[in-house]
Amino acid sequence: MIVKPTVENLAQAARAAGKKGPPPVHDWNPAFCGDLDMRIARDGTWFYLGTPIGRQNMVKLFASILRKDGDRYFLVTPVEKVGITVDDAPFVAQDFEVTGSGRDQAITFFTNVEDAATAGPDHPIRVLRDPATGEPSPYVEIRAGLEALIDRKSFYRLVEHASHEPVDGQSWFGLWSGGKFFPIIPSAELPG
Repeated sequence: MIVKPTVENLAQAARAAGKKGPPPVHDWNPAFCGDLDMRIARDGTWFYLGTPIGRQNMVKLFASILRKDGDRYFLVTPVEKVGITVDDAPFVAQDFEVTGSGRDQAITFFTNVEDAATAGPDHPIRVLRDPATGEPSPYVEIRAGLEALIDRKSFYRLVEHASHEPVDGQSWFGLWSGGKFFPIIPSAELPG
């Protein structure tokens, strides 16, 4: 008998799977059960049937079973896989802390679902710029292809920890973290 996926079924399966740490969603390959009317807005708000999910513990629970396959996002349990909509990135990096300085600097980001990731080779930072306005959209990978949009206040604070470095014969303004330099903008494009 196939059970239609519901928020309640997914939450129950996620609770059971996560009792001994983060659920191993990368190891689960259940059959696709269809799409669920669930959406993550650009600001990190989760919606179910068009209504915001107000319980943060429920949001964290669903975030723990989120997986990205190709360009699509899914909630995955050992027995079901349902598609959801993500407007931009599934998480928002709302704060960070810095240890060290220069090339020895480490920047650890904290998300709206209480994940933490230290930027470096396994958690890269990337910045996209709107072609029309030039406005930056900075991201950091949190886990297994799932990124967090770095919120505006944190991005502006990051500038205090940035430096100019040569990249492919061009000077870039960017960030060191975890032994890797992440270019943000060509130095020549910075306002005078």
